[in-house]
Amino acid sequence: MKFIFLINPISGGGQGKVIHQFLPEIMDSMGFKEEEWKAEFTQYEGMKEQILNALANTETLIAVGGDGTVSAVLSTMLASEFANKVKIGLIPLGTGNDLARVLHLYKPFVDKGLLFLVRRLLRAEAIPFDIWKVNGSYALANYFSGGIDARIAHDFNQDRSKGVIASNSVIANKLHYVRRFFADRKYVLQQGTLTTVDKYGKSHTKDLAGHRTVIVGNIPSFASGANPFYKSKMDDGFLEVVDVPNMLNFMFAIALGNIPLVGRIFKKYFLKSEKVHRLELELQPDEFLQLDGEDLSGKLGGKVTIEFANQVQMLALGD
Repeated sequence: MKFIFLINPISGGGQGKVIHQFLPEIMDSMGFKEEEWKAEFTQYEGMKEQILNALANTETLIAVGGDGTVSAVLSTMLASEFANKVKIGLIPLGTGNDLARVLHLYKPFVDKGLLFLVRRLLRAEAIPFDIWKVNGSYALANYFSGGIDARIAHDFNQDRSKGVIASNSVIANKLHYVRRFFADRKYVLQQGTLTTVDKYGKSHTKDLAGHRTVIVGNIPSFASGANPFYKSKMDDGFLEVVDVPNMLNFMFAIALGNIPLVGRIFKKYFLKSEKVHRLELELQPDEFLQLDGEDLSGKLGGKVTIEFANQVQMLALGD
């Protein structure tokens, strides 16, 4: 089968269900026969088996949802033989959509709609894309962090699960993130150390106590499009690590990172992201942590190891 769409039915306030409804018409307009593709909703129970079955029966698997949906696909690929066999695509329905931004899928979808994106995506070229493993089992595609931003993400998810957030819209979600930022603005790492192995094979260790956050990036996008990383690439076998010691640096990293000259100078001389092959974080067992926008607080213990896993082929549009 040429294409299988795995659709998260609740992403984007239920947009997944709308996309599922319109896909037959779109695929037919592109000349694809019914036996050449299929679409199905993701299942909370047995999702890993569902993804493995899809990978075994298609040339291209397209995840329809947020960063968490594609992260589930890539996590399954860590322990399978499909990394070099199946191309991965994404139709972005999440809040942050950081991966879709750097693959140049987000803006076409927002500006020109589903039909335009699907037509372009199904004919897109695949590019090599690094995948990293966290504590041997979780896939890191976008970023990992521990500190104030992970605390904000944790509290946001708690509010959403309790029904505090009344709307499922992207704008409402982002406004609530802002409210959580001001509520959590005093948070710091109580203790912790970061040990990295750089591009020359040398090991470095630093104390993180009292710092605001440490951000590990595989892509040049973080927290809905910010870019605190200097010269980030997605296929070079390196991660970018940014240690943020204070709130001023954190705010500048979010606000200035994408400004061409100013952001470049700030990241090179002040924020100073480091390229690494491997890293270890020693943190409190209950520290706030996030992986590709998903809350992992209290789930990884006090030690986090991140190392290279493999490369996959991701569908991407041109600039």
